[in-house]
Amino acid sequence: MSEPDTALDREVDVVVLGTGGAGLTAALAAHDFGAGEVLILEKFGMIGGTSAMSGGMLWIPLNDQQAEHGVDDSFDDVVTYVDGLADDGHLDPDTFGAFLEEGPAMLRWFQEQTPVRLRLFEGFPDYQSWAPGAMEHGSRSLDNDVFPFAELGSWAKWVNPPKTGWPRRTSMIEDYYAPTLSEEERADREARDCRGQGQALIGSLLKGVLDRNIPLHRESRARHLISDGNAVVGVVTEEAGATLRIKARKGVIIATGGFEWNDKLVNSFLRGPMTGPVSVPECEGDGLLMAMEVGASLGNMGKSWWLQSSMELAAHGRGKANYLIGNSERTRPRSILVNRQAKRFVNEAANYNAIGPVLFNWDANTHDYVNLPFWIIVDQTYVDTYRFFNTTQAGVAPPWALSASTVAELGDKLGMDGQVLHQTVQRFNADVANGRDTEFGRGDNTYDTFWGDRKYEGVYRTLGPIDTAPFYAVQMESGVLGTCGGPRMNANAQVIDWNDNPIPGLYICSNAMSSPTAGVYGGAGGTLGPGMTFGFIAGRHAAST
Repeated sequence: MSEPDTALDREVDVVVLGTGGAGLTAALAAHDFGAGEVLILEKFGMIGGTSAMSGGMLWIPLNDQQAEHGVDDSFDDVVTYVDGLADDGHLDPDTFGAFLEEGPAMLRWFQEQTPVRLRLFEGFPDYQSWAPGAMEHGSRSLDNDVFPFAELGSWAKWVNPPKTGWPRRTSMIEDYYAPTLSEEERADREARDCRGQGQALIGSLLKGVLDRNIPLHRESRARHLISDGNAVVGVVTEEAGATLRIKARKGVIIATGGFEWNDKLVNSFLRGPMTGPVSVPECEGDGLLMAMEVGASLGNMGKSWWLQSSMELAAHGRGKANYLIGNSERTRPRSILVNRQAKRFVNEAANYNAIGPVLFNWDANTHDYVNLPFWIIVDQTYVDTYRFFNTTQAGVAPPWALSASTVAELGDKLGMDGQVLHQTVQRFNADVANGRDTEFGRGDNTYDTFWGDRKYEGVYRTLGPIDTAPFYAVQMESGVLGTCGGPRMNANAQVIDWNDNPIPGLYICSNAMSSPTAGVYGGAGGTLGPGMTFGFIAGRHAAST
């Protein structure tokens, strides 16, 4: 914490820290709702953070497009769904209510005032499609239309690229329903550098920033907040080798993401091991640390947006390990997950956030985590059929995979009992033949089959025998998309202290905040939807002060 003095280097109305979906939304909202001068500070040289590498979808219940498509949804259903999945007493009605009320308002503002174009993803089920209040057949998630990066001019090269290194020219909806684009349309999208998913989201938000001439400073790392009494009145940032003190007349908005790349914070707060974050390495808890310095109260600190990843052999561009998302890999036919006892331990097609806590099953006798480490097991037909992590051609496994001519031999290579692995695969194959996973019910609900292979019907979208040699194993990690605990806020996105009083001048959104859904991952876009909604709330409220 830094006290104010006369040596201020710049003065603006609102300072936004971070350029992910929530940060850019906050900056646009602050501008549009009356802040004369808005400044965005980005810690890294690239723009967009993890949002740019993501699927880019938003989970926004009660959105206007539901009615347009004849979808019935209700406030009571959404509350029943999320509250039923949240830990008792953890769902704050004020902040969750603000998300439900303001999310649809944000979408209308996007449509009317910004280049952001979102479309209802009909048929995409909520992640716990079996739960009371869930939308089993979807329509709470929205996808981005492709956005032409040619409109960004020289700024296009500063958008954080997807982990594949190459952008998709199609939207998530188009990918799922496999449209046939004409040669002319493909050529047009290539010529205009049209991009889908998280690239489209960040590209369209950035275009809104550029249209408004909102200054954006890259490689500017905020370190401390400037306080006057109990009020936050500015920020201290490191930029171009210098320390700058910037006054914020109306507020500072923290949108810096989570703390998953900060080992000290991870070890202090997270429940269970976290070994493979797929977010950008800049998510080191900077916003959390700054807010703690000025007395912010904290919530949901033991939780994360869990998912299963695998460490690629190549290092991340910033000298950190690179972890690849293993979502589709484990949901397709001819795959299972096994622990070090060579046994299955979960429904592999369940949503990634729900699988996370299963990895922390503790054995009191061995004083260890039963399901760590763990591996994905597949066969040659799987490798011939599907893109396997970062492979670019059929029939090739990732270079960090192990292979063997028999399942038992593969198990021995992994240091487990090969005969037990053989028995595990045989039991799974028998269940596949009978059309029902008797161990974990894989394929029994709508969500399970949504991510599988759409060439098949019913449970066989996700169930398939592992029976074609050679056999492969890839070690998986207990990964996260980001953490979801942080400073608590009120319905106006103001950070609050331990007495539930707002800290004047300080706002928060993104994965930096305490999740307004109490860590419940409602559906596709369950991080970006609430995070960006609170960016919208924060920018609007800060501008009005």
